[in-house]
Parts: sequence; structure tokens; C-alpha cells
Amino acid sequence: MRWIAAALVLTATPAAANEARFAKALSEFRELHRAETRKSNIAGSSFYVVRGGQTVAADHLGEQDADAKVPVNARTIYHWASVTKTMTGIAIMQLRDRGLLSLDDPIVKYVPELAAVHNPFGDTGAITLRQLMSHSAGFRSGTWPWRDHDWQPFEPQGWDQLVAMLPYTRVEFKPGSRFGYSNPGIVYLGQVIERLSGEDYEVYIDKNILKPLGMHASTFDRTPPHLLPHRSHSYYIRSGKRVAAPFDVDTGVTVSNGGLNAPMPDMAKYAAFLLGDPARQSDYDLVLKRSSLEEMWVPQISAGEDFTQGRMATTTQAGLSFFIDRSATVRFIRHNGDQNGFRAYLSLCPDQRVGSLLAFNTETQGVQNSAANRNTAESRIALATDRLCEALSE
Repeated sequence: MRWIAAALVLTATPAAANEARFAKALSEFRELHRAETRKSNIAGSSFYVVRGGQTVAADHLGEQDADAKVPVNARTIYHWASVTKTMTGIAIMQLRDRGLLSLDDPIVKYVPELAAVHNPFGDTGAITLRQLMSHSAGFRSGTWPWRDHDWQPFEPQGWDQLVAMLPYTRVEFKPGSRFGYSNPGIVYLGQVIERLSGEDYEVYIDKNILKPLGMHASTFDRTPPHLLPHRSHSYYIRSGKRVAAPFDVDTGVTVSNGGLNAPMPDMAKYAAFLLGDPARQSDYDLVLKRSSLEEMWVPQISAGEDFTQGRMATTTQAGLSFFIDRSATVRFIRHNGDQNGFRAYLSLCPDQRVGSLLAFNTETQGVQNSAANRNTAESRIALATDRLCEALSE
């Protein structure tokens, strides 16, 4: 009996130590989050931790409307910008699993208009869905490169506008040769989803991802009236002052690239699905089976020269619509988003079954493709979430 008791103590001690480290890391992160948010004049921010399928931390700081003094709370709806790309990728995998496409199919098979693009490196017909999902297809970063006046639309509203641009569009590098983050590449994937499903992108995602996961307050683009009181405003810090960004914008035809708006509890459901739960796997498999999700997290190409994505590190790898990193002890799966003054971060540690969600309604400094991007307030806070997973793996 004494031997059994001693064995139980020995096996329980590492777990107890992990929990103590996790609690300490969470406390330190919360302190950092509050201090950096206050110091940087960020109007509002929220932070959630999902662990074992449950939300174990939920923090809301500041205001969703700084002028009206409306505080951030659990119903506040943030814009998740490029985190939308992960749902676009999941939709492509759903269609693949239903036998409607192959990831190595050429994009022109589904979007033949792209044959009009100038490709100095060869046949545009050789560019694949897989390359678009891993940002290695060679298309430029920005979708609409000429928006520089307030009177211009926030994003192009119709596909015909992008089609008109295609003869004036060139492939920037040999497809498959390197990473190059591309927003229009994801818009093209949105067209694949619409054409194969016969539904608008927003309708397809609502039916096949949002509704099955119970994300009932999540929408795309213009907020419906019943949710409008909870829609966060957004801001920029310019010359040391906080200025308002346009409210409740419409991402138009680029919706598959960055149109998602959602409150934190809905995104916690999404994170729980991504992390997986054996008790709920039969339900989650109705959205996407686990093996297909893990397939999306297999590195496809190095993204280490792009400091706007992932952990903004030279070790970052692009998977299929997600970014992958490793510290000494942890595998990280991520995507972030920034648009119209919002910054959003989704970070998962599947092996520890822990994920964090971080949203800001204020951009303190424009994103730049430089290691200096790590030093913005938002990046410092986001990178500090790594410690939560590392505390459980020591």
C-alpha cells in the first residue's frame, strides 16, 4: 500500500506542477495584456483561453465604442479579418472529402477566367488549389491595389470587377517556388466554393461551419439589426492620437478572404472544434473529419521571410490555410487577421489541447513585413500567449 501511495504521488506531481505553471503563466499574461492595452491607448480588447473543450479564461477590457463609452463584453462582435481564411480552407477540404475536387486540381478548372492572367513563368493552368491554400501560387498580396481615397469602396463589391483586372494581373513568382501571402488567391478559392456548392460563400459557410458549431451570433460583412448594438467600432493610432475607422464595413467579393465578424464565445466554439474533443468527435466530424483537419496542419512551404503571419518568426511554415510553428516543446497552429483597425489572433496548441483567442479593436501601428512587426503592442501581447502552452509542456 505504501508503494502504491508513493507511486500515486510521483505520477500526480508532474501534472500538479504543470497546472501551477499554467496558472502562473495565465496570471502573468493577464497582467501584461492589461498593461500593454492601457499604455498603448487601445480602446477595447478581449482574450479567451479554450482548454479541453471549455473556456477557462474570458477577459474583456475597455470599450467597443469609445465615443459612446460602451464597454466590451461577451456579446461584443469583433472583425476577424484574415482568420476567415481558415474557414475558407475548411470549406475546400469539405468539398474535397465529398469528392467534388482534388487539392492538386488547377484553379482554372473551376475559375477559367484566371487564364487571362499574365504568367511569365509558364502555364497558369498549372497553378493548383493547394498552392493557393499555402500562399505559394505567385499572386500578389493585395486584392484591390488602388484604394487610396475615402470615396472609393472599401473592397470591390462584385466578381466582375476582379475579372476586369485579370488581364492586368501578373504572376509575381514561379508558382510553388516560395511563399507569398496573397489575398486574391483566397478570393479565387471563394469562387470555387460558390461554383461547386451553388451557394453564396456566406450561405455555404453558415450552413456548413457556423450553424453546426452553434456560432449563431457570427455573420459576414454588414451586421444585421438585431446584432448591431454589439458590433464593435474600430480605431487607428495615428500620430499618437486615436482616430475612428469606418464602422461596419462590407468586404464585398473579398468576403472569403476576410469578412467574418463574431463575438468571443462563438470563436471559442470554433477553437474547441479545431482542438478536437473525443466526446464530441462525431459531431465535429460532420463539419470536417479529424484527419482532414490535421492534413491542413502539415507544413507545405517555408513562410519564414514574411513577418506579417504566424508567429512572425523565421521558422514559420505555411500549411493549408493555417500557419505552423514549433518552439522547443510546443507545436503551434495559428492564423491572425488585421483589417480596418481590428487585429485578431487565433493560436492553437493541439498537443496540449489549449487555444487562445485575442482581439483588438485598435491598430496601434500598420503591419510591415519586418521583424520590427513583433514589437507592436498587439504583437507583443499575442506572442506572450505562447507561454500558456509552454507551461503545460515542461
